[in-house]
Amino acid sequence: MSDWPEARSDRNRRNNQYGGGNANAQPEGARVMRQVRRPASGGQGGGPRPTAPPYGGGVPQQQGYVDGQGHGNTGYDDGYNTGHVYGRPGGNGPGGPSGPAGQGPRPNWRRRIKWTAITLVTVLVVTTVGTYFWADSKLHRDVDLSKVIDRPETGAGTNYLIVGSDSRAGLSAEDKKKLHTGSAEGKRTDSMMILHVGSNGDTLVSLPRDSDVEIPTYQGAESGKTYQGTGRHTKLNAAYAEDGPTLLVRTIEFNTGLHIDHYVEIGFAGFANIVDAVGGVDIKIDQAFKDKYSGADFKAGEQTLNGDQALAFVRTRHAFAASDLQRTKNQQKFLSALAHQVATPSTVLNPFKLYPTMSAGLDSLTVDKDMSLWDLASMFWAMKGVSGGDGTSMNMPISGSTGGNLVWDKTKVKTLVNELNNDEKVTVSSE
Repeated sequence: MSDWPEARSDRNRRNNQYGGGNANAQPEGARVMRQVRRPASGGQGGGPRPTAPPYGGGVPQQQGYVDGQGHGNTGYDDGYNTGHVYGRPGGNGPGGPSGPAGQGPRPNWRRRIKWTAITLVTVLVVTTVGTYFWADSKLHRDVDLSKVIDRPETGAGTNYLIVGSDSRAGLSAEDKKKLHTGSAEGKRTDSMMILHVGSNGDTLVSLPRDSDVEIPTYQGAESGKTYQGTGRHTKLNAAYAEDGPTLLVRTIEFNTGLHIDHYVEIGFAGFANIVDAVGGVDIKIDQAFKDKYSGADFKAGEQTLNGDQALAFVRTRHAFAASDLQRTKNQQKFLSALAHQVATPSTVLNPFKLYPTMSAGLDSLTVDKDMSLWDLASMFWAMKGVSGGDGTSMNMPISGSTGGNLVWDKTKVKTLVNELNNDEKVTVSSE
């Protein structure tokens, strides 16, 4: 009987090999099937089943399986029992093992960190840009300094005129009573300061409202009409009451020779709102005082002032022998404390406090048409720096008084203005 099944061709029998190639051809790896151990008997007729013919020349015969599972002692492993041919151990897909069997691929931490950083930077940039345009839109640029005539030459550094007005606009009858503002018509100014920002230290100079000044020739802010100067002298705050910010700037420039670059004004309600938004301001009061006009009633020592109390503190003058001069010192002291409070991490890093504070401040400010947010930020940091000892804080030098008005010391004022115009370190004192 033939050793080959009848279905095989003579050529198969003649070549004694699989396929039609030559004897040295190798079988395709993907088609290699593992051998199955067959019983010695069980063929048709009960006789022994014929064995497969040997491989052709040069083709090694696969080793048999001892236990039918591919677990013999020969060390042979065709790869099918562990999935090496078509996938990773444990069925994890092509590419080889990446970790313990049954687990997914290891996370790419470098990639995750990279995209997390990109996301955070993107959010930060978008938030910063959005905040800038939001804040810029809230500034009230209502003061046109181009209407100020006969101006002195611009000096080195930047000069800000900071004004606290007693405008009652937006205050209800209850607010006026609570803040002790009264109901006087129009606007006056209780505080005026020149802040010089330069490369040789910043300087904050308070201008007492009772300063004796000459009203020069000026152009009306509303009418555009030119009003000739007559040599008339009056209190400095009267210039503001007469024709607003532009006449005030014109009067200060005429009496000092110092060019004012930017104008910033804040009213009663706005000042109180800023203090409340920041959560109150910590300040040390050296001496207890009480004033029925401003509503002040303070004990000596460390304390936290809310908006109403802060307004009373900076407005009080009747309780002091030095009157307006002491008030200007208190105003400087409080503004410095406020700047420090706003700049603390608890405010800057807390959006629930920062944005209400910014909103309250920007809503209440009136600035000149050329004021940018960068200018405003520069002014704020300079105020903070002066209070921290990085600059000079002083009153305009006074030599005496006439008719209840405070007379400036002309010699000291001239030296002070020259040092500011040249951005030199200030050597003049207010004493």
